[in-house]
Amino acid sequence: MANSFKRKLSRSIGTSVTAVGSYTVGSATEVTVIGLAVSNTTAAQILIEASVYDGANDTYLIKDAPVPSGGSLVIIGGDQKVVLEVGDSIRIKSDTASSVDVVMSILEIT
Repeated sequence: MANSFKRKLSRSIGTSVTAVGSYTVGSATEVTVIGLAVSNTTAAQILIEASVYDGANDTYLIKDAPVPSGGSLVIIGGDQKVVLEVGDSIRIKSDTASSVDVVMSILEIT
């Protein structure tokens, strides 16, 4: 099995649920999310939510979390890791249009 560290980016996420980097775990692949940071790019506080989507349901990692203007929130990192299975993705949504940039770091095992 090959191990690859990868980075997935999304910019200007708003009020529509969006898969980070349009990334969904492919077949014969295991993924560990080792970092997930969101940044508020607006001049006002926003509320964000992040979830693991398994192809049918969202399971929240965080919901209605406030992020101050110009601030960021690290949802996954340090001792916190999340395992994704085939077909899973990490999805983000904000209460404000075009307000969130996201960086997700993963370890992909194929």
